[in-house]
Amino acid sequence: MKIVQEKDARKCFHKRRPDSHKGDNGKVLVVGGSNDLVGAPALAALAALSCYRTGVDLVTVIAPEKAGFIINRYSPDLIVRKVKGSSFSETDAKNVLDLSKKADCVLIGPGLGQDKKTANFVKKVVSKCGKPMILDADAIKAMKGKKFSGKVLITPHAVEFQIFSGKNPHKNREKIVKQTAKKHDCVILLKGKIDAISDGRKVKLNKTGNAGMTVGGTGDVLAGICAALVAQKNSLFDSACAAAFINGAVGDILLRKKGYGFTASDFLSEIPEVLKKYWK
Repeated sequence: MKIVQEKDARKCFHKRRPDSHKGDNGKVLVVGGSNDLVGAPALAALAALSCYRTGVDLVTVIAPEKAGFIINRYSPDLIVRKVKGSSFSETDAKNVLDLSKKADCVLIGPGLGQDKKTANFVKKVVSKCGKPMILDADAIKAMKGKKFSGKVLITPHAVEFQIFSGKNPHKNREKIVKQTAKKHDCVILLKGKIDAISDGRKVKLNKTGNAGMTVGGTGDVLAGICAALVAQKNSLFDSACAAAFINGAVGDILLRKKGYGFTASDFLSEIPEVLKKYWK
C-alpha cells in the first residue's frame, strides 16, 4: 500500500504567473453555517485563506444571515454572502449555483445542520453544480447512497462514511474505501488515525497527524485545505492526498509545541509555516 509522502504535497504547489490578475490563481466558495453552527464554515474558509501560498486568491462564504454576520467578524479578508433564514433551504439553491459559476471549487457542508429542507438544498446544489466540489460533514449525510459524476471529493470520518455507504470502514478499510469510491464515482478521503484516500482505482494512506486532532474543527480545516488545492487545478485525488498530509503535519508541529492542548484555530497560523517549504 502506498503512503502519502511530502513529495505528494509538494507537487500540488505552483508558482504564480507574474502577469496574473486577481482571481486567476483560484477562487473558493464555501457553503455552510446555520444559527447554531457558525465556527465550522469560518474555520474552513480561513484555512483556505491560510493556504494563500498555494496561490488561491479569493474565498467567499455563503451562509444564513445570522451566521453570515458573525463570520464577517472573523476576518476582513473573507467575502461573505448571506441568505435569509436560520438555515439553508431549497429556495437558496439558485443563489448558491449563481455564485458557484465564479468559483474554481465549491466546498459544501461545514455547519449546515441536518434539517430535511437543508438536505434537499444540498441535493439540488450538488446535482446541478458543474464545478469540482468538496463535500464535508452534513453534506455527506444528505447525499447518502448517491452516485456522483467524478467531480466530487468527500471527506468523511468513520461514522459519516458508514451513513453514506452503509459499510463499516473498520473492516478491510482500504478495500472498502476503494470499492465505495468506484461505486459512487467520487474521491474519498476517509479520516482516521491513518487516513485512507481513494479515487476507485488507487489507494494511498496518510500517516501524519496525532490523537490531539480529535478536537473539533480540524476536519473543517482539512476541507478548506482541500478546496484551496482543488481551486488551483490539482486533481481531486492529488489534492486529498496533499491536504491530508499537510493537515496532519500541522497537527504534529502543534503537538510538539503545545502538547495535546491545541485547538483547530491554532492550525490557521501554522499552515503558512508548513507550506513555505513547498514553493517551487
